[in-house]
Amino acid sequence: MNLANKITMVRLASIPVFVAAYLFLPEENPLAGIIFVLASMTDFIDGHIARSRNMVTTFGKFADPLVDKILTISAFVLLAESHRLAGWIVVIIVARELIITGFRTVAASQGTTIAASKWGKFKTTFQMVAVAEMLFEENLFPFLLGTPARQVLVLLALFFTILSGVDYIVKNKEVLDPQNM
Repeated sequence: MNLANKITMVRLASIPVFVAAYLFLPEENPLAGIIFVLASMTDFIDGHIARSRNMVTTFGKFADPLVDKILTISAFVLLAESHRLAGWIVVIIVARELIITGFRTVAASQGTTIAASKWGKFKTTFQMVAVAEMLFEENLFPFLLGTPARQVLVLLALFFTILSGVDYIVKNKEVLDPQNM
């Protein structure tokens, strides 16, 4: 297992620690937020290492986005459960992730790998930044464009979630072979 994939596995191992910190520590304790931010940063680090050192592997193409999804969905579900985020937003985010994961599975069964798009990377970034903003008692960014930053970041995350999902399907529509429907 190369370095980039080891970093991905560290991110995976941090998820239950993040969940436990969120559930069992007082809300004003920043540990869950710190763990989430550090785990999120490893996503950018492992990707940079994999590309810059020519360490891109099939395992990494599978594991990296899957671990990102587990991390962000865990955070979104916890935030909804604690009434810090509307449940319908989480439903849209989870639905998009399931649809695109299924879409990629169909593509893989046809021998096609669907790489992450720039919109998918924006989606992940805005989701992680929005979650980080919501996890801390004190706002990291009090206002953006005169609006509370949490609202702006969640709406941007939602926008890029939908846009990237549509983009994946439109750009790879040949995966949905009408002959097999």
